[in-house]
Amino acid sequence: MAKFILKRVLLSIIILLFVMLCIYAIMHSLPTSYVEAKALNLSQKQGQTKTYQELVSEMNARYGLDKGIIGGYFVYLGNFITGNFGDSWYYTIPVTQEFNKTIWNSFILGVISFIVEMLIAIPLGVLAARKQYSFSDYAVTVISLIGISLPTFFTASLLKLIFGTKLGWFEIAGMHNARLTPGVTDSFTYFLDGAAHFVLPALTLIIVSIGGMMRYTRTNMLEVLNSDYIRTARAKGVPERRVINHHAFRNTLIPLVTVMGGALPGLFAGALITETLFSIQGIGYASYHAMVSGDIPFTMFYLTFMAILTLLGNLMADISYALVDPRVRVE
Repeated sequence: MAKFILKRVLLSIIILLFVMLCIYAIMHSLPTSYVEAKALNLSQKQGQTKTYQELVSEMNARYGLDKGIIGGYFVYLGNFITGNFGDSWYYTIPVTQEFNKTIWNSFILGVISFIVEMLIAIPLGVLAARKQYSFSDYAVTVISLIGISLPTFFTASLLKLIFGTKLGWFEIAGMHNARLTPGVTDSFTYFLDGAAHFVLPALTLIIVSIGGMMRYTRTNMLEVLNSDYIRTARAKGVPERRVINHHAFRNTLIPLVTVMGGALPGLFAGALITETLFSIQGIGYASYHAMVSGDIPFTMFYLTFMAILTLLGNLMADISYALVDPRVRVE
């Protein structure tokens, strides 16, 4: 098992190095010189002692943009390894500081959505497989297809219109009511207000992602239920509840591990469209504004962070696969 994990870790590191090279190459090849725009902005600030050309040269050297793609990549890689991520041009604070301010809002939103999605999608997928071609199966299929088909921006806008504008049950933007003041307002009231602001964004994420999980669970459950050992268990007179819960469902979880491992980036990386539409101050919202404003340091850090999360998710899925299914470890 140790050899299996070591091979996966080394492969993930190699992939990460190539992904970081691609990220740097894209940033290096942008047609618009955001460095010059940032240098011009800094040179016009009161109290600035450096000239425009000095600022351009300094920023190009800091990010290796004057050394070509390969040379600059090693500068970028060295800075990343030493934890020198630079300052955000848009937020004018260190990249890690803005990251720490926003990451936990995205994490809370992602975890809530993921847990509710699993609690709804997996049981419904199992139910649809157990009662294939029944009303329940068709209902689950229709719901899942609707969820898969709906774009995030349309779902978010529809929820805001119905529950925010028409019914007035929830706020349609922001994280807290402007009338509430942290430290002055009662802590419990402030918490409930924040929770109410998270309802519609979480519901949006659940609706657009639940369909795929239901379909995936149903498909895998049907494949397991048609296996020889399930027919043998039923022929021996094993109660149907035990056949489903003990034999079939446990084997259905094996492919679901891959999907759950792939969900790790979504828990930390934020939901860019959803957070932006609802003005949730998460990492997705922060990265969107950084990207559209040409904030190269924050954008490069965010994209690299996304790559690391994706590789970690795949690594966790590989390890979990090997734990639940010993056949994976066989050469």
